[in-house]
Amino acid sequence: MANNIYFLCSDNSCRGQMAEGFAKKYLPHWNVQSAGIRAKDMDARAIAVMSEDNIDISQQKSKKINETSLKKATLVVTLSGEARDKTTMPANIRWLHWSINDPSLANGTESEIMDSYRDVRDDIKQNILELASQVQE
Repeated sequence: MANNIYFLCSDNSCRGQMAEGFAKKYLPHWNVQSAGIRAKDMDARAIAVMSEDNIDISQQKSKKINETSLKKATLVVTLSGEARDKTTMPANIRWLHWSINDPSLANGTESEIMDSYRDVRDDIKQNILELASQVQE
């Protein structure tokens, strides 16, 4: 049986996309998807900071949560409180919540905002690396 991981966030434009990008690299034998409560355009800053870490998410598409994908998931990871609170998880599903700040809400200079995106990227990467060390392929 294939292992399926499903990352859920609010808009599927930033955090979920970052998680999907890292998971595709560090969990190569897993089927990886992300989705959101809503589907918004990809966040250009998220694409930029991921490319700094040699992960290309520019071709990924924002998607709304799909019940079929949710039911097929081996593991669901929510990245926002909204996704955690508004998603009805199927019974007996393995589910994790990572409390990750929304960098699109950051204020300040462009440099400060980009630093917020980098912090989120690094937090997500660390979580993915820890997850990869816990799940044996």
